[in-house]
Amino acid sequence: MTELSKSGAAVGEPTSASRPPSAFLEVRDLKVHFPTDDGLVKSVDGLSFQLEKGKTLGIVGESGSGKSVTSLGIMGLHTAGQYGKRKAQISGEIWLDGTELLSADPDHVRKLRGRQMAMIFQDPLSALHPYYTIGQQIVEAYRIHHDVDKKTARRRAVEMLDRVGIPQPDKRVDSYPHEFSGGMRQRAMIAMSLVNNPELLIADEPTTALDVTVQAQILDLIRDLQKEFGSAVIIITHDLGVVAELADDLLVMYGGRCVERGPADKVFYEPRHPYTWGLLGSMPRLDREQQERLIPVKGSPPSLINVPSGCAFNPRCPYADIPKDNVTRTVRPELTEVGSKHWAACHMTREQRERIWAEEIAPKL
Repeated sequence: MTELSKSGAAVGEPTSASRPPSAFLEVRDLKVHFPTDDGLVKSVDGLSFQLEKGKTLGIVGESGSGKSVTSLGIMGLHTAGQYGKRKAQISGEIWLDGTELLSADPDHVRKLRGRQMAMIFQDPLSALHPYYTIGQQIVEAYRIHHDVDKKTARRRAVEMLDRVGIPQPDKRVDSYPHEFSGGMRQRAMIAMSLVNNPELLIADEPTTALDVTVQAQILDLIRDLQKEFGSAVIIITHDLGVVAELADDLLVMYGGRCVERGPADKVFYEPRHPYTWGLLGSMPRLDREQQERLIPVKGSPPSLINVPSGCAFNPRCPYADIPKDNVTRTVRPELTEVGSKHWAACHMTREQRERIWAEEIAPKL
């Protein structure tokens, strides 16, 4: 079993400062804290992961676990604004294709946004400008990174709208966001995000507030476009059904930290953290008959100003008393390897977790 340091690197390996990036996207010990009058909000508190081109990473967790803050940190959007009179406190490293973004010049990061990395925002109605047509906004996004005239850029906008499945794109290119349905706005947002063929695409809750049939269409669209462009994709969601469709790897966040990560099939069928068990137990299944009521995760997510000591999940964990010496409430667990490329942060032994999963949790799912 390999032990991980706080940065997520195996103990005994070179530190992040001495290790060159080995993946297209590599996040190392990312921390994003927001000073407030009530205290320091630790939205992301030491997150590490890697992602290769052509692969999809799903980041899941309840609202307030730090998922969207992570995505905005990668895009460099926290340093652009202020929170009251205080700026966000960001540390760690974010390597994108060999470039470290947190220490890079803001103008350089701005040039990367849209061209090398792009984001599909959670609410397209608020992300799209209401005073400009869909076409004008796609044209602007394209011309920022390409020295072309408006006519050429407009043809590119029509092409992208057609590619994402919007009917009559040569006419709808002149429509305003409010004239599109929710699913059509999301498609337009995807078209704008992909107009420059980015190598990294971050989708933050891309199917929120859409009906089930439209959700399926959007997920199919993202999958098809990823195959076409070969992009690395991060899907951020609280819906495990979404990542089950798309993700190659899965990262489970709780209280601003990663509590489990690994190949999606391992995390779904051999989960090793009680919080992941809770998420799976609260998810309805259509592939088998439901014998019992869904089991919600008891309690509420922790305040990111006063995160519980020890394991942040301990106030809600039904197995918090199994480890001896009250260690669950006093010592924060580090990620340890529980399988091939599969990691979890829990004080219970590997044998204890495997037994609980096999005897108590899996039969109920």
